[in-house]
Amino acid sequence: MSTQKILFVDDDPNILAGFQRTLRKQFSFDMALGGVEALALLEKSGPYAVIVVDMRMPGMDGLELLERVREAAPDTVRLMLTGNADQQTAVEAVNRGQVFRFLNKPCGPEVLTPALESGLRHYELARLERELLEGTLAGSIKVLADVLGMVAPEALGRGQRLRELMRRFGRMAGAGPEWEIEIAALLSAIGCASIPPAVLRRLAAASELNPEEKGILRRVPQVGHDLLAGIPRLQEVARIVRYQQQHFDGTGNPGDGCAGEAIPIGARLLKILIDRLELEADGVVKQRAHDALRAREGHYDLRLLDLNFACYPHFLDTPVTAERPVLTLPVDCLVAGHVVVSDIVTSTGLLLVGAGIRLSEMMLERLRNHAVLGEVKEPVFVQDSPAEA
Repeated sequence: MSTQKILFVDDDPNILAGFQRTLRKQFSFDMALGGVEALALLEKSGPYAVIVVDMRMPGMDGLELLERVREAAPDTVRLMLTGNADQQTAVEAVNRGQVFRFLNKPCGPEVLTPALESGLRHYELARLERELLEGTLAGSIKVLADVLGMVAPEALGRGQRLRELMRRFGRMAGAGPEWEIEIAALLSAIGCASIPPAVLRRLAAASELNPEEKGILRRVPQVGHDLLAGIPRLQEVARIVRYQQQHFDGTGNPGDGCAGEAIPIGARLLKILIDRLELEADGVVKQRAHDALRAREGHYDLRLLDLNFACYPHFLDTPVTAERPVLTLPVDCLVAGHVVVSDIVTSTGLLLVGAGIRLSEMMLERLRNHAVLGEVKEPVFVQDSPAEA
């Protein structure tokens, strides 16, 4: 017997009793009398691998139920029982409920059993494919973040902070999917991997850049987009990265005329966070920061700008806090997850890891290699991460 559950939905208790008699030894299943009861079971006892729904039911018919199941449990394989398999019914079922298979009533076990087995196999294959894709996606994101941390540690530190800020801000704004906007925030500066080291050093030192160097910086969002767009499921993340410096009125970077709510909401949120961080770094905070950003006519979605200051009324959060003790440690005692309190640099002043960055295993490997050569200024100052404190 399969361990995955099936849900049968019909308004006729005699039909459900027939399923119970003929299928109970082969499958694990629940039964619902009508759409309302089915939705309640889906919420209470789901997820279900397969749902089998009668087309003609009073109140909520099969099409409406399958449409709602598709929204609430998109992985559930949907089968429809119908005694009226006309073309219009089939078209609506495919378009609205994305039905996996149609079964004509009356449907005997010799037809229903292989259909259920096929539905269960389809569900399992889809589940395995999703897990593989999610694992590959997570690995790709980690590699990109690690590479950015080695090439441009300050950019990664800003990305980590933006991701933490985006979590609360995005939820308050009702933006989603949440994972997309958080990954876009983390990798917003991934295009910095293309910037020559000399330009990165001048940027870190706040030196005046020449026109050619400024042109390189303007390309960073597009380079980031191009890096991410080829990774499965990151197309929308790539769009957010591309439009992170686009003004609400359609000017800015890339300045292609995309304006207003046509700009991805994640990009509108990200621009507000990035620009507010820059103001706070210059000592412009609280109401002064709000007034300064509002004075930039056409730059922001004002509803989201006001929401940002409602979400963070005083200062944007920082991973470094006075609430946790500062640890003074040699490099070989650092662990992944430690938050760097002050810049970790070499004896010649080269920045290895910036303040506010949460250490990863790859960063630790790089620090240890520099430490072996006696190049790291020790001890270093870190805090436990919030999750560990």
